[in-house]
Amino acid sequence: MAEIVRLPAGPLPSDLAAVLAGRKVLLSESDDDLVHQMAELGIQATVASSSMPDDAVLILNRRPLDQLAEVVDRLYGPGGCPWDQAQTHESLKKHLIEEAYEVIDAIDSGSSDRLREELGDLLLQPYMHAQMRKLRTGEFDIDDVARRIVEKLIRRHPHVFGELDVADADEVLKNWDRIKQAEKSGDGESLPSILGGVPKAMPSLLRAFEISKRAARAGFEWPNIEAVFEKMREEELELRAELPTGDHARMESEVGDLLFTIVNIARWTKVEPEEALRRMVDRFTNRFMAMESAATKPLRDLSAEEWDELWVAAKGHTSAFDV
Repeated sequence: MAEIVRLPAGPLPSDLAAVLAGRKVLLSESDDDLVHQMAELGIQATVASSSMPDDAVLILNRRPLDQLAEVVDRLYGPGGCPWDQAQTHESLKKHLIEEAYEVIDAIDSGSSDRLREELGDLLLQPYMHAQMRKLRTGEFDIDDVARRIVEKLIRRHPHVFGELDVADADEVLKNWDRIKQAEKSGDGESLPSILGGVPKAMPSLLRAFEISKRAARAGFEWPNIEAVFEKMREEELELRAELPTGDHARMESEVGDLLFTIVNIARWTKVEPEEALRRMVDRFTNRFMAMESAATKPLRDLSAEEWDELWVAAKGHTSAFDV
């Protein structure tokens, strides 16, 4: 019977040729890089076929995701990296957020190489959290994380993996919410709010948009977009009424109401408000920097008319759709 060997992460062991001497070496799948590395050690390897000699050695190819888990284990383990070993779930939170934003920048750049690089940096984060928990408490590892999300995706897509028929994407989302609530109830929890799964740590604009969408899917909705605009005008008047009072808390509350109503306008127009605002800030930044370059004296010394002239000129050099 053929012997099965799984190679460890990292460079091939220097004594691998001696260990495999006189044996027929087969690979579980095609891997030109691994074949080349083995050839440099004097090992001739071929891809396994349906029949294998009893004295053969079947090498299980080192899949990159398995290698990543092994590398992270090595960093956390004995003789590993002091910086990695000092990390906790809490200390890594900022890195997770930072890497996610760098992926967004890479997407906007249009560079495939940059996107591949940043996705790798982001992918490292869940591996670090999962393998940390594995080595320190033994509760779960990255395989358990992957297994759980596979089960969830299958369970919440009965229109793909089951017999359920859905009319459109909106029905898919409503069905997802129903399944999620049923899961929580089945776990012995009290019936969860449809809004309960929205993380409070989300940026406020993203959180407002998600809350708005979920409430609307549950039926809490205006009859049409004109009703939302009417609500916006109502909120504007309420804010104006508070301005003379100087009551900061009440003005803050009214500004919040106005912002949330605008988020609902974005939802009705199928615009992601976070993306819309981000692009607008990028446009403003580019135009302001253009004004700085064109100004012939310090900005603080400009008159209102000079500011206006510079702004008009800057707008003329950039598109309304530029990012």
